[in-house]
Amino acid sequence: MKEFRLDLWKKEEYTYEAAYGFMPNIHAYLHEEDDTPRKCMVMVPGGGYCMLAPHEGELPAMEYYRMGLNVFVLTYTNDITMCVPLKRQPMEDISRAVRLIRKNAKEYNISPDKLLICGFSAGGHVCGSLITHFDDITDPDAELDKISNRPDAAILCYPVLTSGKYTHIYSMQALLGYEPGEEELDYFSCEKHVKENTPPCFLWQAVDDDVVPVENTYLFAKALKEKNIPYAQYVFPKGGHGISTASDELFKGWHGGEYVCEQLGKALEHIKDGTCVNMNERRQKELNEQFFPAEKKEQDVPAPFNNTDDKEFVNPFEDVKCWVELSRVWFSRFL
Repeated sequence: MKEFRLDLWKKEEYTYEAAYGFMPNIHAYLHEEDDTPRKCMVMVPGGGYCMLAPHEGELPAMEYYRMGLNVFVLTYTNDITMCVPLKRQPMEDISRAVRLIRKNAKEYNISPDKLLICGFSAGGHVCGSLITHFDDITDPDAELDKISNRPDAAILCYPVLTSGKYTHIYSMQALLGYEPGEEELDYFSCEKHVKENTPPCFLWQAVDDDVVPVENTYLFAKALKEKNIPYAQYVFPKGGHGISTASDELFKGWHGGEYVCEQLGKALEHIKDGTCVNMNERRQKELNEQFFPAEKKEQDVPAPFNNTDDKEFVNPFEDVKCWVELSRVWFSRFL
């Protein structure tokens, strides 16, 4: 396996105020060179636009790598302080990633017309924003701007997609601020912007998701159907939110992929020092209590994620873990 990190922007191109030295990037997992170009997946973790979840990056990336795809994990702009609205930056990060990967298709041994994106939770919103607005994202690099940023298909996992009644309010606050205008809210309500050239989509979620309402996938599926966009939708009875691949590997205590937490780590240094951009007292207090409590307490790990006894282990979501294989069958029909 070939692994490497590639920064997405030149220093003069990236101006997000609360980056604290972070640069959006992709982490590659490529097969050794062979004669046949491979399908490609860009994995986009969630985290409420405040941070990125490692188990929604490397873990599912390895599932698709084992299927034979070359995979990239996107670490896009986020902000734990929620003090500098992200606006279009995450969407522009993924747009640049798609263009860079296609530009280097030969080097990465991928088929540029078989590029998928896969987003979880807020990462699903990053993907949903790209597949509905790709044609109005201009890249500052004139050569890259000539390369298509339209993915060939998208997989959306318990995604934030609407900014309306059923939204995840904290994702929208991190993205647009506490008092966004109606025009901005409309623009980032993905179900309102599905069009004839939106790529095919695979969606899944659990009915009992108590973080991002399941209506997000229903609304988006309805919009896809109205525009005759090919899609698959799976709604599982139980699974909650944030269970990534729902694999045995995850529930037995998997860990890894912490590189997606780079911006969080840099921000925490400034939170501790009280030097964050535009930080208000309320948010400063919240973050200090969360990350730097006066009395350290051991965090309880939910039992299903901390079961390492193979003899006793039973996956509580055997049905949900099938989504990975279902998605493979689905995209293999047309890619």
